[in-house]
Amino acid sequence: MADNVFTKVLIVGFGDLGAETARLLVQSGIRVTGLRRSTSVALGEPANDSIEMIVADVTQPSTLLGLETAQPDIIVYCVAASGQTDAEYKSAYVDGLRNVLATQTNNCRLRHVFFVSSTRVYGQDTPALLDETIPALPADFGGKRLLEAEHLLQTLSCGTTVLRLSGIYGPGRLRMLNLAKSPDNWPKQNTWSNRIHRDDAAAFIVFLVMRVLAGHSVQSCYLVTDCKPVPQYEVLSWLAAQLQTGQPEQLCASGGKRLSNGNMLATGFKLQYPDYEAGYRTLLPLIPS
Repeated sequence: MADNVFTKVLIVGFGDLGAETARLLVQSGIRVTGLRRSTSVALGEPANDSIEMIVADVTQPSTLLGLETAQPDIIVYCVAASGQTDAEYKSAYVDGLRNVLATQTNNCRLRHVFFVSSTRVYGQDTPALLDETIPALPADFGGKRLLEAEHLLQTLSCGTTVLRLSGIYGPGRLRMLNLAKSPDNWPKQNTWSNRIHRDDAAAFIVFLVMRVLAGHSVQSCYLVTDCKPVPQYEVLSWLAAQLQTGQPEQLCASGGKRLSNGNMLATGFKLQYPDYEAGYRTLLPLIPS
């Protein structure tokens, strides 16, 4: 097993998920370098002097020159697009990943690259339970650009893993809670939905990093989602009941997709929040009465 003291993980994209992943890695004795576009610290983000920070923009290659000498053993690419447009997705995921990988051409230490993608690559509208063996068929620009970025990993000689996360929720991600308080704004179609708590997503990334460092194999792709895909109205109705707000007339579930986390759980990883009730129960106190 590699000596963690001499192991460096580069986290590209130091937002909510990246910062939590870094915190857990540092707790495990891993040296972490984080890359973010700004020196500003997000509200509620813990300060950590043990994390080396690089200020750079993945869409601007001239700002990434410092990465050529960083020599990380592992890269976790978890940026977020600045907007919901094709241009923003191409810039952040395709061009950004390509630019970062170009800085590692001479890095003989690089052992593994993790790319945080999204289950948006599955554009299928089907009642079947989807897993990693089902081909991704994106139905919009976001899914297409994410899949394009995933394919860039195939050019690398080191190990690579795509992490397709379902809808992330957790501290600071309270959209469903706020929506539950406004029944008039509930979606008109009760589609199937899938989610993963931010803490579980970060913990699984760290779990895989530690497996790589221990010399264990990891798969090239994982669906990262909880154990209970459910219709949106089930989640909203449960939240509305907890918040004691009104509810619109129930609709039958139709459309969307259901996702399997079988391969993720087969690694031995244990979810802290295996379903929406477990996860949202800890977030309810964050909603003003």
